Amino acid sequence: SKDLKANLKLQLEQHNHLQLSDPEFSRVMNHLDKGNVFERAKILRGSMRIDRDDGSSVWIKFLDTENWCQNRFQVTQQVTQEGSYKNRYDVTLLINGLPLVQVELKRRGMELKEAFNQINRYQRHSYWSDNGLFQYVQLFVISNGMNTKYYANNRKQDFKQTFFWAKEDNSLITHLDEFTDIFLEKCHVSKMICKHIVLHESDKVLMVLRPYQFYAAEAIVKQVENSNKFGYIWHTTGSGKTLTSFKTAQLLTELPTVHKVLFVVDRADLDYQTTREFNFFSEGSVDGTDNTSSLVKQMAGDHKLIVTTIQKLNRAISSTRHETAMEDLKDKRMVFIFDECHRSQFGQTHTNIKKFFSNVQMFGFTGTPIFVDNAIALGETKRTTKDLFGECLHRYVITNAIADQNVLKFSVEYWGKLKRKDGTLIDEKVPSINTKEFFDNPERLEQIADWIIANHNLKTRNREFSSIFCVSSVDTLIEYYEMFKRKKEAGEHDLRVITIFTYAANEEDSDANGLIAEPDFDLKPDTASKHSRDKMNTFIADYNAMYNTKHSAKDSQAFYNYYKDIAKRIKERDREGFADSDRADILLVVNMFLTGFDAKKLNTLYVDKNLRYHGLIQAFSRTNRPLGTVKSQGNIVVFRNLKDKTDEAIRLFSDPNAKEDILLEPYNHYVTSFNDELEKLKSLANEPKAVDKLISEDDKLEFVQSFRAMIRSLNVLKSFTEFEFNDLDLPEQTFEDFKSKYLDLYEQTRKGPEGPGASIIKDVDFELELIGRDDINVAYILQLLADLQKTKPGDSAKQGDYEEKKKTILDTIEKETKLRSKRQLIETFINNYLPNLPQDQPLNEAFSGYWNDQRREALKELAQQENMDETSLYQMISDYHFSGKEPLRETVLNALKDKPKILERKSIFERVVGRMLEAVKMFDEDMGNV
Repeated sequence: SKDLKANLKLQLEQHNHLQLSDPEFSRVMNHLDKGNVFERAKILRGSMRIDRDDGSSVWIKFLDTENWCQNRFQVTQQVTQEGSYKNRYDVTLLINGLPLVQVELKRRGMELKEAFNQINRYQRHSYWSDNGLFQYVQLFVISNGMNTKYYANNRKQDFKQTFFWAKEDNSLITHLDEFTDIFLEKCHVSKMICKHIVLHESDKVLMVLRPYQFYAAEAIVKQVENSNKFGYIWHTTGSGKTLTSFKTAQLLTELPTVHKVLFVVDRADLDYQTTREFNFFSEGSVDGTDNTSSLVKQMAGDHKLIVTTIQKLNRAISSTRHETAMEDLKDKRMVFIFDECHRSQFGQTHTNIKKFFSNVQMFGFTGTPIFVDNAIALGETKRTTKDLFGECLHRYVITNAIADQNVLKFSVEYWGKLKRKDGTLIDEKVPSINTKEFFDNPERLEQIADWIIANHNLKTRNREFSSIFCVSSVDTLIEYYEMFKRKKEAGEHDLRVITIFTYAANEEDSDANGLIAEPDFDLKPDTASKHSRDKMNTFIADYNAMYNTKHSAKDSQAFYNYYKDIAKRIKERDREGFADSDRADILLVVNMFLTGFDAKKLNTLYVDKNLRYHGLIQAFSRTNRPLGTVKSQGNIVVFRNLKDKTDEAIRLFSDPNAKEDILLEPYNHYVTSFNDELEKLKSLANEPKAVDKLISEDDKLEFVQSFRAMIRSLNVLKSFTEFEFNDLDLPEQTFEDFKSKYLDLYEQTRKGPEGPGASIIKDVDFELELIGRDDINVAYILQLLADLQKTKPGDSAKQGDYEEKKKTILDTIEKETKLRSKRQLIETFINNYLPNLPQDQPLNEAFSGYWNDQRREALKELAQQENMDETSLYQMISDYHFSGKEPLRETVLNALKDKPKILERKSIFERVVGRMLEAVKMFDEDMGNV
């Protein structure tokens, strides 16, 4: 620690060409020791004015972001820090004396995720100690020799946000030696930190570009620096094109030869999040209104970066009204970046821009370019992406993204038969069928609605995820919506179905030429069907009643606000603190939301419309954003014969033989995978009891890894509608018994020591979310207890039945991860309270009284042991339930009756918050409607 600070002083002096006295350096350290990782990333990139001992002042820089190669580089090993535990870090790269890159190494054969988990422990235990200098780390590198990945310092990072580096052709660089030579070369790693990390203001986290994003941004910057040529980037849907184009726009604004950069999106894509991010970067760069005059003012003003919609841009450069105001810009160096440039209106906009500006460069980003093949289907006037933008500057197709685990594979199921009331089947593939009559048949629509109701929980993992249901026309949408509504009122389901559609004729998509029409939010009376408008108003009223909102379609802006509220509702399901009461299960659409809309908690698309080419890939790709381990694929359920169209689209937008790389393997593949891992597991423990006899850490680790592989296969299998446990070589009850042993091992490792000497299994990810069930909570257990209450233990004839039911309940609690901590409390209730309850006394009432008493006692004990004010403790818990945010250190310390010494405050704060959250988890979480 002393050496680290002494070296920092020396390096900063040399970097800034000055000498610092000890008091002056102390002021620098005070400046550096502020805020969290995100705030320190800003300090790192800023300058500090320091008042010198002689009364003068000087500015010092911590990082030269413009001349990234001129920073000072050092490598150090085995830096030791003492926080909650003593930790020794493998390799640290110092830039200007600050630790900016941390490398964690594991021996060959060990899982890379163990290094990731170990860094997470360091972040909890020691990075904050010694002035928190390790909070300045920008990049982590993890390696087991054969596999090496990097990622940004983001405490909430998931392992899926760790990346391999790659060459420009997307071939991966995994070996540590090669990675070190290329990625950790001093100028490259410094450039990554200085130029290719994004400070994401909305979420207050650091993000680093993946290799293909880096190459795309660099290619466009190089093109602007060295030529006046156009170009486009083909990065598959879901690979983070908006982030790439955002960073590219940032880099282009730094070029002195560029007058302005315009980032152009469709109005539907200019959502609250894009607006917020760009405005943070350049305040006032985004105007979310539909007022063209505001854009013209921006373009004439000082903003170097402007974010606008294609609709406003067209009006600004086409209308004679704005010609005078825009006159000065005609000969200026302008760069336009188009997001999702495959869309229909870009051709005309492209022509208008070239006609208006004489010194312009245009770049497009698309996941599904227009080629000659699919341009023909769009009519002779449709030009290809190459016609509009010239050469492809970087290519990263869906097969690349799946191989890198940046997007998921698709599981596609086809259901195309209609069963008549007389029991005969007709199939859409039979040529003699009048297709419209077949597709619009009310019997068929009802059978599809019933199929979705029956299988929705299976596809969405008990509604943990949302779905989109896209249909062929507004009339069909109305029929489906009202069908779902009738069935809900009849008690056939309780799914939350919401909808939105535009009234104009372009919502119809009967010929499915491959292009999904962009939504038109302008509610023009001449194009609106009164029937459709009335229905939309009724459906919005249903939405308002469900979510306590006040939306309407009284005008275009109100309708757009409704659209944005739906987008936010689906998009924000993965955010901390999202309330389940705000959940939507099925979003019913014709075309809206099928392109450009990203939501990680959306995993299923139901299709009852014709799709092909880029429209098909765009729609399917709404489902395949990765999220943890539970989301193993995007589920596509197609109620039409689109198999040939799917194969055709895959051929066009990836590689001719890529089908097996993009679509999930068949059902039997995962049955075989499960059974193969079962054989490995049985070679270690042929029955559940044998797990207790595993002595060595290596054997326990192998058991954990085998069982985890089984539950991964099972997670995929359960999404297939044909899944039956009997297809596996393991009875379901035996699987449950093995699961209990797996959970036992998990608990043993978590109770063991931290730091040196910890179990080698400690950093293994048990992926418990794969074996949890959302519907098993305390309310579910109470339903079982209500049945037990009716079986009185005093009746000898029913004693065996009572004990059997009691055992089943306790076994259920034992096998459910989130209920294990509550087992002792529930068991005490069953043994000491339940036998004395009259059979007619409401169980919920008695249990709630018992539970509240236990909660009060536990919190009273916590307050006494920590010498806290009990009222303040209750207030902190109440605030936590309301905001989802842990209490601040000051709040906790103020609740203590005796103020602790300065050096003790951090450990006491962490202990109190930890105990408070344990109490919340035990008494308040996973309760259900108790």
